[in-house]
Amino acid sequence: MDSFDLIVFGHLSKDENIALGEVEHAVGGAVVYASIAARRIGARVLAVTKLHSDDEATLDVFTRHDVPVRRRPSTRTTSIRNTYHTTDRERRTCEALGQADPFTASDAPEDATAACWYLGGLMRGEFPEAFLRDMAARGPIAVDMQGFLRVNEGGAMVFRDWAEKRACIPLIHYLKVDAAEAETLTGYADREQAACTLCDWGANEVVLTHNTEVLVCAGGAVHRAPFTARSLSGRTGRGDTSFAAYCFWRLTHDAETACRFAAALTSLKMETPGPFQGDLAVVEQAIRERY
Repeated sequence: MDSFDLIVFGHLSKDENIALGEVEHAVGGAVVYASIAARRIGARVLAVTKLHSDDEATLDVFTRHDVPVRRRPSTRTTSIRNTYHTTDRERRTCEALGQADPFTASDAPEDATAACWYLGGLMRGEFPEAFLRDMAARGPIAVDMQGFLRVNEGGAMVFRDWAEKRACIPLIHYLKVDAAEAETLTGYADREQAACTLCDWGANEVVLTHNTEVLVCAGGAVHRAPFTARSLSGRTGRGDTSFAAYCFWRLTHDAETACRFAAALTSLKMETPGPFQGDLAVVEQAIRERY
């Protein structure tokens, strides 16, 4: 039986990114950004993804970063077009060009255990509520709410409230939202109020990202750490990187320390396009110099 710190589930995405008239094609998705970031800082990680057999070559993104991966079959591969409207990449329009098949209990490896089962979704339907419950029965789960709130409506990707939220949130150990998702779920624009409300609803710990900071609500306390990126050329994947860094570091550190660690690592990641390229030493140096 193999043992991992994180087993990361999610659809790999063939991304088309358009910024300032320039078009770039990249392999993305939460499963990519999260698993690579965790692996670069020493986590024992397994990625589990679903895609069409014609796109197996895209799995090379995991191989290049020493992340073991298991592909599950799908009739389609997820593909997303991201159009960025500002130079800081904070305003974007997302369009679903394709969506892979949902995960089921049979997609979870039977020969592996994890300290944390990480569900990094891109769109609603990727992780049915039954799959979330199945994984929660196995152990602590980390869930990115993007995979339950972002809805593919004929290609347009819009945020909708989640009907099952009050029943499912108590199953979640680590819950991730950005500021807009937090407001969609709770109705509160105030980030601290929204995060604390999600804890009141049963989430064990809540990680909320905003373009200025990482905010964590855990154990009745709120912790904040600012982003200190010196450029935003690597903005894509910010939330996935933050959450994976927090979940892994939280296994052996307190919530305040993990919050600061996640902010420091993600600040470095945002300075370079693609998944996090650094290591534990550069993150520790950034903490000393910037916090």
